[in-house]
Amino acid sequence: MVQQDIEKQLRLAFSPDFLEIVNESSQHNVPPNSETHFRVVLVSAEFDHLARVARHQSVYAALAGQMAGPVHALALHTYSPNEWRQRQKAAPESPECLGGSNTDGA
Repeated sequence: MVQQDIEKQLRLAFSPDFLEIVNESSQHNVPPNSETHFRVVLVSAEFDHLARVARHQSVYAALAGQMAGPVHALALHTYSPNEWRQRQKAAPESPECLGGSNTDGA
């Protein structure tokens, strides 16, 4: 449900050319079936002339409700359509979680 809310808000705010949202909560020290950690790849013409920080700020503003509640972390990959083509439509994967109280590094 949280993931669907994130998708809805981002589609409304950015009219993306490409949007991928991955729930990465299972890779973190959280209860099963949590929706707290997400990886977002967002490609939009809205980002054409914005620096990375401004892009991230605009995403956080669009997701203010989710960030104040259930969402603990977002791994954001924001691109203009031209940047996305130059990257051959690929974004980096998230690194393994090293935090939390889990001693095996997950």
